[in-house]
Amino acid sequence: MPDRSRSSLVLVGHGSTLNPDSSAPTFQHAEEIVRRGIFAEVYCSFWKEEPSLREVLRMVEGNDVYVVPNFISEGYFTATVIPRELELDGPFTHRSGKVIKYCEPVGNDPRMVDLLLHRARTVAPDVPPERTSLLIVAHGTSLNEKSAEAAQFQARAIRGKGIYAEVSEAYMEEAPFVAEWAKNTSQPNVIIVPFFIADGLHSYQDIPVLLGMESAPTAAASQQEVFRRNPYPLKGRALYYASAIGTEPWMADVILDTIDRFDRKYLYDSAA
Repeated sequence: MPDRSRSSLVLVGHGSTLNPDSSAPTFQHAEEIVRRGIFAEVYCSFWKEEPSLREVLRMVEGNDVYVVPNFISEGYFTATVIPRELELDGPFTHRSGKVIKYCEPVGNDPRMVDLLLHRARTVAPDVPPERTSLLIVAHGTSLNEKSAEAAQFQARAIRGKGIYAEVSEAYMEEAPFVAEWAKNTSQPNVIIVPFFIADGLHSYQDIPVLLGMESAPTAAASQQEVFRRNPYPLKGRALYYASAIGTEPWMADVILDTIDRFDRKYLYDSAA
């Protein structure tokens, strides 16, 4: 690993004014990276919380700055909102004596496959995989095709490993829909892993209702038991529901891998 003891890291999350758990994973992963002593300074910044995107670069003292979007996929926020708010010119921005390096979202990292499999095994450790369907649930949207591409990629990669009888993806806002999970799976055991960064409104309110686990939206994830009552007997199946993949402690390593991948793709080539 290159020496980054003089570099700064800014983790960018979405945040929320309504959900107390939305920013928690970003702060937790930042704390773990601080504990490892890799960077001179580590900051978090959010679109919907403080410190805001427009403030954070003024807080950074160092001149070599990595910006990592703690987002699950490329899309409107990583392509438009973050570059606009941070006034970025592309992968490299030179401003006020600083070099700002804008990395890909963490959801692009190849290790996400391992994290999804680890989360599935953790939530349902004793189910026979040959009698289990794994369903990766993402947001999906007709506004940006890349929102679904990330989940599709992960599902294909896991299917290729031949571990589970079925592996597929489902979406909140496009087909195949989460609410049709029973029609789109055939195994007696169904593991649901939300492909989201945080246990936000979608993973602890919307998706449990769409699955039939809850009849109405409930309290914040940290204040209720939706992830702790597995398995759920639903429609003649045993349904296992995991918390969002972005809460996995290994995400700190994914963030560091994302930075390494940036350097391999841009930094070394740019010197040539």
